[in-house]
Amino acid sequence: MSEIYTKVLIIGSGPAGYTAAIYAARASLEPVIVTGLEAGGQLMITTDVENYPGFADVIQGPWLMEQMRLQAGHVGSKIIQDQIIYADFSKRPFICHGEGGTIYKAETIIICTGAQAKWLGLESEMKFRGFGVSGCATCDGFFFRGKEVAVIGGGNTAVEEALYMTNHASKVTLVHRRDKLKAEKILQTRLFKDPKINVIWNHVLEEVLGKEDPLAVTGVRLKDTQTGVTQDLPVEGVFVAIGHVPNTEIFKGKLKLDAEGYIIGSPTTTETSVKGVFAAGDVRDKVYRQAVTAAGMGCMGALDATSFLQDEGIN
Repeated sequence: MSEIYTKVLIIGSGPAGYTAAIYAARASLEPVIVTGLEAGGQLMITTDVENYPGFADVIQGPWLMEQMRLQAGHVGSKIIQDQIIYADFSKRPFICHGEGGTIYKAETIIICTGAQAKWLGLESEMKFRGFGVSGCATCDGFFFRGKEVAVIGGGNTAVEEALYMTNHASKVTLVHRRDKLKAEKILQTRLFKDPKINVIWNHVLEEVLGKEDPLAVTGVRLKDTQTGVTQDLPVEGVFVAIGHVPNTEIFKGKLKLDAEGYIIGSPTTTETSVKGVFAAGDVRDKVYRQAVTAAGMGCMGALDATSFLQDEGIN
C-alpha cells in the first residue's frame, strides 16, 4: 500500500479540476489530481463545443479536456488515474483512500467531482446521446436553430430548458408524465404564455426514433401513462431534463450538503464547511453548470487553497 503526500489534492478532472491543477502548479504547490473513473467529466460525452472562449471554430469536448490535461501536466501537476472511495476530513493532513489502495494525505483538498445529468436509461436514449439527445439546452441548444425539439420533464430544470430553447427552436414540446408541473409558479406562467411551447401531459418517453447513417434523431415515441397508447412525435432534438445528481456520495457526513446533495459553501469563495477543503464546479453549482464557469471556479479553488496554505505557514 503506497502513500502520497501533497499540499493540494484535487479530486476530479473536469474543467474545474484541471484548471485548479494548472493554477496550483503555477503557484509551485505541486498538486496531485486524482482523475476519477470518468476523466474529463461531462465534456467527454459532448461532441461539438462552440461556447468555450478562445476558439473561433467548433471544437470537440474530449479534445478540450485532453488539452487541459496536457497543460496541467506540463506546468507540474501529478495526474493519477484513481478513484477516491473514502475521505477523512476530521484533521489535517486530510486522508483519502483510492480504489487502487493508495492513501493520499493532503494539507488542502479541492473537490471537483462534478454532477451527472439524470437519464431515463433507455437504450435509444443512450444511442443518440450527442447525436440529437442532450442533457443541457444551454450547451447544445444552438445546434437546433429553426428545428422542432422535445423537452422531457416537469420540474424547474425542464421548464427552464424549454424556455431557453425558444431562443433557437421553431417549436418546443414539453413532455411530462403527470397532469401538472412541479416547477415554480413563475416559471410555469412564463411557459404557458410562450406561443412556441406546447405541453403534452400524462406521457413518458418510450423510445427515441432516428436514422443510422449518419446518426440523427427524427422523432420520439411517447406513451400515455393512463391508457398505454403510444404516439410518435417528429422532432430533431430531445432534451432530457429530469435533473442532475452531484457526485458527493463519499462526502456525506463529512461536509455540509444541501437537500439535493450539492456541497454548501461560501457565496464568495470556494470554501466549504471544513477549513482547508474547497469545492469547485458542478459539484456545488446547480445554476450555471457550464464548462467555463466550472473552470473559473477551479481557478478560484486553487487561489483559495494557496491563500489558506500561506496563512497556515505551509510553503
